[in-house]
Amino acid sequence: MTAARALIAEDEPLLAAALAADLRQAWPAIEIVATVGDGLSAAQQALSLGPDVCFFDIRMPGCTGLEAAQMLAEDWPEGRPFPLIVFVTAYDQYAVKAFEARAVDYLVKPHDSARLQRCVAGLQQRLAARQPPAGELQVALEQLRGLLGAAAPGGAAPPRLDVIQAGVGTTVHFVPVDDVVYFEAADKYVRVITADKEHLIRLALKDLLPQLDPQRFWQIHRGTVVQARCIASARRDDSGKVYVSLRGRPEVLTASRLYAHLFKGM
Repeated sequence: MTAARALIAEDEPLLAAALAADLRQAWPAIEIVATVGDGLSAAQQALSLGPDVCFFDIRMPGCTGLEAAQMLAEDWPEGRPFPLIVFVTAYDQYAVKAFEARAVDYLVKPHDSARLQRCVAGLQQRLAARQPPAGELQVALEQLRGLLGAAAPGGAAPPRLDVIQAGVGTTVHFVPVDDVVYFEAADKYVRVITADKEHLIRLALKDLLPQLDPQRFWQIHRGTVVQARCIASARRDDSGKVYVSLRGRPEVLTASRLYAHLFKGM
C-alpha cells in the first residue's frame, strides 16, 4: 500500500480527530504530520513539512482552504513534489459540481466511510503515478485557477465600483476607480495606489475584488490587483517569475506563478 504523509486543516477539533482516525483506518500506511485549525497555519505548516496530501477545510479562521491552497501554489519551492489537495466542504451540491469539474477531490462534511475509501483509492493511484514536480505544480495551478474563478454559491453580483471612498480622520477622499493604478492588501486594509497618491481603506482585498471589473483589474498575486491599462511591460526571468512595470509609478510588482499565464504575447 502506498505510504504517504498528510496534513489536516480543520477548525473543528472533533471533526479533525474523526477525519484523522478514519484516515488511519482506510489508509494504514499514512502518517499524519500535523493537524491545524486555521488557513494561515495550514499553508505555513505545509510549506515547512512538505506533505504528500493536504486535507483543507474550505471555511476556516484567517483564510479559507482555497486561499491556503493559493498561498501554497505561490510559495511552493521549485523541484519539490506539490501535495495533492482534498477540500473538505459543507457546500451544497452545485458548489460540489464545481469541484468535480475542476478534478480536485473533495469530502462533504460529515464525511462517510465509503466516500473516504474512494478518495483514498484515488489519492493512492495519483501518488503512484506521480508526474515530475514541475508537471504536478502546473496541474495544481490550472485546477486552482479554475476553482478561484468558479462562481460562488448563488446570489447577485455586487455592483461595480466607480469611486473609492477613503476616510482620513474627519475627511473622506473620493478616488475615481479609473485613477487607481493598483490595490495592495495590507493586513485588514487595502492600499489604494494612484499615480501620485496613496490611500488606505478598511476593507479586505477579497471583499473588494467582486466589486471590480475583472477585465480591467487583474489579480497578479493574492495580495495585488493591477489596472491592466496601467501595466507598461512584464518581464519573465529564468525561474519563471514575472516582474510588472507600471505606467506612472516607479515600483516593479511581482506576479505569482498562479497568475503568470496572464502575461503572454499576442
